Amino acid sequence: MPSLLIIECKQFGRSRPVVLDFSVPIPPEWELGGDTLRLRDVVAHIVREEIRAFEHRQWERRLIQVLTNREIQHGAQAGKITMGGSDLGQEVDPDGAVGTALQAFEDGLYYVFVDDDQQTDLDAPICLQPESRFTFLRLVALAGG
Repeated sequence: MPSLLIIECKQFGRSRPVVLDFSVPIPPEWELGGDTLRLRDVVAHIVREEIRAFEHRQWERRLIQVLTNREIQHGAQAGKITMGGSDLGQEVDPDGAVGTALQAFEDGLYYVFVDDDQQTDLDAPICLQPESRFTFLRLVALAGG
C-alpha cells in the first residue's frame, strides 16, 4: 500500500474547511524521512494529482447515471439534480496550474504547514513521513484596509 499525503484546506475566518480533507499518493521514488524533497516539488505533485482527479470527475460526468431516491432527494435539497450526460470540455494546463500555485505561495496568498510546521521557502528541504499532513491555509484580504 503506498504512503499518502493527507491534505486539508482551511481559510482564515471560516470554521468549516474549504474542501473536505483528501489524500494523494506519495511517489515511491521519494525518500521518506529524509530531506531530499523541496516544498516546490510536493506542491507541484499535489496540484498535478488534483488535476488528474478533476479530469476523472469530468470523464465520469459524461456518463448517464441511474440515481437512487436518496441522490434525487439530496440533489433537490441542493437545488440541482443531475444524471450526468454532460461534457463541459474544460481543459486544464498542468504546468500553468502548478505555476499559479507556486506564484500564489510566493505572493503570500496561502500558508503551507507540513505536520504542523509552517513552511516559508519553496526551495527548503522538507521531511515527509508516511501519512504526513499538509495544511493549506488560505489568507483573505481585509476589505477597506
